Amino acid sequence: MKKSKLVSISDQFITTVCTRLAENKQVRRTLPLWGRLHIDRQLPFLCIYRQLNKEDKSLSERLVMGEASYLTASGNRRLQRQLALLISNIVLTLKKSFGSFLIVEVWVEPDNNAASNLSIDPPTFKIIQLKNTVLFNTIETLEKSLSEIRIRKKTGVVDIVETAQIHPPGLPAIISSAEANQLNCHIIGIEIRPIYRNPRTQDVFPLIHRELQKGFERALRKSFFRFTNDHTTHKPLNYQSLGRWSMVKAVWEVDRQLAEICNGFDFLLQVTPLNNNSAWAAFERNKFERAPKFVYRPLPIDPALAKRRLFEVPIERIEDPTIAQLFREQQLELDRKLTMLIDRGTSGFKYGSFQLYGIVEKSLLKQADEILKQLSPRSRDESAGSSVDAQSFAKRAMQELNYFRNSFPESKSKVMVRDDITGLMVSQGNLLIGKQLKISETRVEALIQHEIGTHVLTYLNGRSQPFRQLYVGLAGYEELQEGLAVLSEFLVGGLTSPRLRLLAARVLAAHLMIDGASFVEVFRELNKGHGFERRTTFTITMRTFRCGGLTKDAVYLRGLVQLLDYIKKGGKLESLFVGKIAAKHIAIVQELMWRKVLHPPPLQPRYFRYPQTAEKLDDLKNGLTLLNLVKRRTK
Repeated sequence: MKKSKLVSISDQFITTVCTRLAENKQVRRTLPLWGRLHIDRQLPFLCIYRQLNKEDKSLSERLVMGEASYLTASGNRRLQRQLALLISNIVLTLKKSFGSFLIVEVWVEPDNNAASNLSIDPPTFKIIQLKNTVLFNTIETLEKSLSEIRIRKKTGVVDIVETAQIHPPGLPAIISSAEANQLNCHIIGIEIRPIYRNPRTQDVFPLIHRELQKGFERALRKSFFRFTNDHTTHKPLNYQSLGRWSMVKAVWEVDRQLAEICNGFDFLLQVTPLNNNSAWAAFERNKFERAPKFVYRPLPIDPALAKRRLFEVPIERIEDPTIAQLFREQQLELDRKLTMLIDRGTSGFKYGSFQLYGIVEKSLLKQADEILKQLSPRSRDESAGSSVDAQSFAKRAMQELNYFRNSFPESKSKVMVRDDITGLMVSQGNLLIGKQLKISETRVEALIQHEIGTHVLTYLNGRSQPFRQLYVGLAGYEELQEGLAVLSEFLVGGLTSPRLRLLAARVLAAHLMIDGASFVEVFRELNKGHGFERRTTFTITMRTFRCGGLTKDAVYLRGLVQLLDYIKKGGKLESLFVGKIAAKHIAIVQELMWRKVLHPPPLQPRYFRYPQTAEKLDDLKNGLTLLNLVKRRTK
């Protein structure tokens, strides 16, 4: 935090702050010597951190800076009277809207009480309350929430003490108990053991600091929620709604820079062979005994330079730990993808794939084996009747995009028929169709909803949100995306036995590749061992061995299995279409919606309007199994 050029808190400064608060406007002002006042909107609480040592570089102030209402200030004694006047006026102003007010002052345990060795203590807190406090429920909530913080397998230790005045060691009370009573203002102190700091060198352990900040933020917000409902006229419905609504410039700048790097290349296009047809012809000429050679697109970027840009993105400037977490995850995933582009055609690519998409778990392999055993390879329900070529499919896809434009006129998604891909692919919101594509008429609607109703729709919904990451895709989004896409096939009655067997075969192929099987060995196992037609088998094997080995295709069945479990447990589908998110982000997305950072998506899939969709979702809630998805698809 930069030092301020201000030398005092003037009456004009206080008047300006309070006038803005009275009008329910945001306040974000630099304080004299050091510190900042940030109040998002009218709220009945304020978090305070006063810096005791101006040389302190431990970032302890960040423990409160994720809150919607906080003040960090210098502990310089000459400033304390002015600071107290500012805070008492803030309390007086905001109390008019809520009837009561809460101050939580946070400080760090003095060094002489800190650990003397390098072993990390459990997260340790001391709650300081006034002797005549009435905040029993609030303090109970705070104690419980702090005790739930878990760092390095150690849970929080909390002690509660009573005192006549609340203040950090060496500083005066920011508001005396008598004045607090007159203002109907309540005060809680929290002393934190700085387990995120090396006791010998005072250097910060950044990962422990982040974990502590994340848990501490949640504990504060739950306590604010309890206080607000018990002691004020404001009755929020969820504790997350008391979080920050507005974002500072650093958030938008980081979001922009990450999106620019992500949009600089299309990972899937870069790892998809250009010569699929000629490679198949060569494989066939060699009687399926010699692995084909694949050719890939030239890279449009220098991955090393992109990495340099990636790690220059100043995520550390973001105060909000929830947003910072999303961006750090994205940064690390982009780093892995860039490394994989460097490693195309080498064994390193395969190991990067394990990091990005995981390996095949025993439970998933077991389900794939059951599908391949239970569903007959002789089923022809996809090939029955007429077929649709690439141009005809493109027309149908455009009809679906035009349907979206009625609700979201800003849509610029296109449908393109190209000769440099096989099958179907969505890239940056556009549907790419291989020129040689032929699809059974019975599968058209299912694939429209898979590609347009899921992948394009979540891209467009993401474009409507303030964060670019929602349309480029949050880290690990592919699994939930593909699970939703396959589920859509079921909901529109187009999930066939051959399709489910194909997804199971992709899992098996990935497993065999991980276990060291060659291209030819995997081809034989799927073709002769499980009855897949040769060209289909070639495509499955090619997708698995591209660039040296890619486990991405296992995410289709894994994502579907996890989504069925989510629905069975009562999970709702609507919020999953807010953008390209992973299952681990569902709670975060819901938090950001409560905080009004994100808004409800403008588009929902067309099939949500179908009467049979509700019936099928009810079946899923009642535990419909994977195999029954195809056995009962005509319901």
